[in-house]
Amino acid sequence: MAERTEPADSTPAGPSGAPFIKLDQFLKLAGVVSTGGQAKQLILAGQVRVNGQVETRRGRKLRFGDEVVVLGQLWQVRRDQEGDPVN
Repeated sequence: MAERTEPADSTPAGPSGAPFIKLDQFLKLAGVVSTGGQAKQLILAGQVRVNGQVETRRGRKLRFGDEVVVLGQLWQVRRDQEGDPVN
């Protein structure tokens, strides 16, 4: 299991006010991958963990505070400083 590094990378979530973001979209926003196809490959290969569990659903809805670990790096889903989701 991946070690948590301090501080964890944080990536904003939520397109247009939505309280969630899909896992594949999050991976692109975080810069882990550059295309949806790359996200799909990582997810289906079991290389992505959400809150400590392997996640194989590309459309998994991530909510604020969820932790995503990919290739040994940790990201946390967060809001922007004003409390609104960032596009």
